[in-house]
Amino acid sequence: MTMGKDYYKVLGVSRSATEDELKKAYRKLALKFHPDKNKEAGAEEKFKEIAEAYEVLSDKKKRDIFDKFGEAGLKGQAPGAGGHPGGQPNFTWQYHGDPNATFTTFFGNSNPFDGMFFNFGRPGSGGGAGPRQHHVFHGAEPMDIEDDFGYMPGFANGHAGPHQGFPGQPQRQANRRKRQDAPVHHDLKVSLEDIFKGCTKKMKISRRVLNPDGRTTRTEDKVLDINVKPGWKEGTKITFPKEGDQLPNTIPADIVFTLKNKPHPTFHRDGSHLVYKAKITLKQALCGTSLTVPTIDGRKLKVPMTDIIKPNTEKRISGEGLPHPKTPARRGELVIKFDISFPDRLTKTTKEVLSDTLP
Repeated sequence: MTMGKDYYKVLGVSRSATEDELKKAYRKLALKFHPDKNKEAGAEEKFKEIAEAYEVLSDKKKRDIFDKFGEAGLKGQAPGAGGHPGGQPNFTWQYHGDPNATFTTFFGNSNPFDGMFFNFGRPGSGGGAGPRQHHVFHGAEPMDIEDDFGYMPGFANGHAGPHQGFPGQPQRQANRRKRQDAPVHHDLKVSLEDIFKGCTKKMKISRRVLNPDGRTTRTEDKVLDINVKPGWKEGTKITFPKEGDQLPNTIPADIVFTLKNKPHPTFHRDGSHLVYKAKITLKQALCGTSLTVPTIDGRKLKVPMTDIIKPNTEKRISGEGLPHPKTPARRGELVIKFDISFPDRLTKTTKEVLSDTLP
């Protein structure tokens, strides 16, 4: 016969309730009557009763004594207990009186309204962190405290990881406690000269950093060094892991820079090749010429052209392009294309000469 408080009634479960049913009942009631959420008279006392009931029924030894002798048995006061025949010798227990400690052990967060706990999808949330530009959650839905949570981001099936929870909680749930923000992408614009030689780019970013209290944030600037290797291709990605905004209960985003070529006044990039367009006259195209062609490192090349140059003619010079990304000692080609300028008009005599001369 149960004497004193009926812990099963407090949690609203049967005397045959399983461990999972006890957790489910405590989770729902603790969220409902938490003083930070429920301001009604009596809610705080109810919150304490719920915590005490769960402390007893979630512990096998305490529950066995309670089932046999009730609340008095836990205090060693019932007939048959405390050394009496058929009792539990030398056992006394008293609730520590701090329901927040029970709540913290169960959920892993003493404030259920801080950070991720209740603020998914709700305006004005963030635990005092202020507006965020790059923080994105995937698959998170607004939640109501009356919901029966099967899984909540930041918690493992309604309780914290093994170092914070009760015996027997699965360790594989611990990696669900935090979710990482989506990567933050930036373009890294570099010149062809930078790609040719390699360089170090210093990129200044502003991000939110957690204060020592673990809840509020401050804005902090940081300089990231990017070592651009000779020959890197456009589209190369450079990732700085976890350098994004720091906020409670989240893993900072990765910062990703994507290499982009700056427009060049002389050359156009084609992989490891450099394309140069030479302007020549129709006379030079037909009769031959000697070109002066610039290189990416500032030299001048003399390139004789003795054959007839057609609009689709290309001249390729090996080893004068950009370094190959995997083997920088090798270089691509300098590809010379031609822009042939035609005269606006010809005299009658010139036309007759050309007519007699050209096939």
